[in-house]
Amino acid sequence: MFNQLIRNRSMLIMMSLTLGLAPFFPEPHIWGKLQWVVGGAEGMQPMDWLDFLFHGTPWALLLIHFGISLGEKFGSSKG
Repeated sequence: MFNQLIRNRSMLIMMSLTLGLAPFFPEPHIWGKLQWVVGGAEGMQPMDWLDFLFHGTPWALLLIHFGISLGEKFGSSKG
């Protein structure tokens, strides 16, 4: 099942743009969490880390997908 999900580019893009960015206003939620983590994560509670994981997972899966795709395209050539 994971293999099917990781290869479904359109689903991963849709998940990233909806779940990964929600709520959209005043700024995408994952952007605020990323700024918090990069700033040292001072005051982050366990719920904040779970929220970061929840909103970041679609983006991580999309990056894995592109990494696998690039690896297949430019990987070891049979020759």
